Amino acid sequence: MTYRDAQLYELKKKIDELKKIRGRGTELISLYIPAGYDLSKVMQQLREEYSTAQNIKSKTTRKNVLGALERAMQHLKLYKQTPENGLALFVGNVSEMEGVTDIRLWAIIPPEPLNVRLYRCDQTFVTEPLEEMLRVKEAYGLITVEKNESTIGILRGKRIEVLDELTSNVPGKTRAGGQSARRYERIREQETHEFMKRIGEHANRIFLPLLESGELKGIIVGGPGPTKEEFVEGDYLHHELKKKIIGVVDISYHGEYGLRELVAKAADILRDHEVIRERNLVNEFLKHIVKDTGLATYGEREVRKALELGAVDTLLISEGYDKVRVHVKCNNCGWEELRTMSEEEYEAYKKKIQICPKCRSQNLTFEKWEVAEELIKIAEEAGSNVEIISLDTEEGQQFYRAFGGLGAILRFKIQGI
Repeated sequence: MTYRDAQLYELKKKIDELKKIRGRGTELISLYIPAGYDLSKVMQQLREEYSTAQNIKSKTTRKNVLGALERAMQHLKLYKQTPENGLALFVGNVSEMEGVTDIRLWAIIPPEPLNVRLYRCDQTFVTEPLEEMLRVKEAYGLITVEKNESTIGILRGKRIEVLDELTSNVPGKTRAGGQSARRYERIREQETHEFMKRIGEHANRIFLPLLESGELKGIIVGGPGPTKEEFVEGDYLHHELKKKIIGVVDISYHGEYGLRELVAKAADILRDHEVIRERNLVNEFLKHIVKDTGLATYGEREVRKALELGAVDTLLISEGYDKVRVHVKCNNCGWEELRTMSEEEYEAYKKKIQICPKCRSQNLTFEKWEVAEELIKIAEEAGSNVEIISLDTEEGQQFYRAFGGLGAILRFKIQGI
């Protein structure tokens, strides 16, 4: 995982967290400050918004909006100038209990320059400008072709998406009664030609905009017979798209399965592409588990121990992994507890542990952080590779369901793990 990959992973987690929050009124503030923008102008706007917010009729909403604006202005005082890539602030009351105020603030320095200047006070946070940064820009066009069926799709990052499915009226090879073999064959050829023209028109409509934007890196064509070669060699695709064909592959299926088979069969062509690399990594992990080589492990406790021993070659984390580490401490007697749990379990845990089990004091402090981010930092310090496994592939789904979304390929065997 590169530094940018780590940034994008952490950004996705924060966006997912922000999107779940709902305000009781229009009291959640989203503030986007572009790279190089004058912070004094932002502060001036916030002071004006603060003055306006004092006229809000609802006492509760007014209190929460004013509190959020105060928190935002206090935070901006920490910066002498806008960070290099700009700054996104999200602040507001996140308490789900009526009458209880819990003003939280998220400050995000994005992985690429912000070009949006935005202030909004609403029931939800505005995350779309940050979500756009997560979108994988590079794409590969996928086309499966046979005489009576075609599927057009796209491979973007690790996600394969079906964009169009076409069927034809090309008659089968058996000659209809009463027609000469030659006439019947001419009809088949004409129908096939018309169908391939239609495939080309649909592919042009889908892929030309991607080509013009610079996102289209190549096109792979597949099919079970010679029709795919006829399509590639004929004048069905736009001439600029024909230049982007990087492979023609034999496959057996159509539809979504056909596109998946096409990508799998084009592994050599797409050797460095994310989806192939991910499939190879998960398969290597599974091979060690099945053969019990001792060079793979899974589960939070086991992976953590392997990382601390410097035994991890590659840390595998599913993008669906959402465990948090919780530390609770009694400020009266010093009792403390450290546990790993889900976000849902954390909320129940906070309600359950309201007094110290040792001295019965209510003076407790809770800390929470994401396990994935913690393990990534440990891995980077140990010189281990880190790979985020998506949920967009069959292998990624299997890794998440069967192993909880957390595993490691080891450099050497560890006793007692």
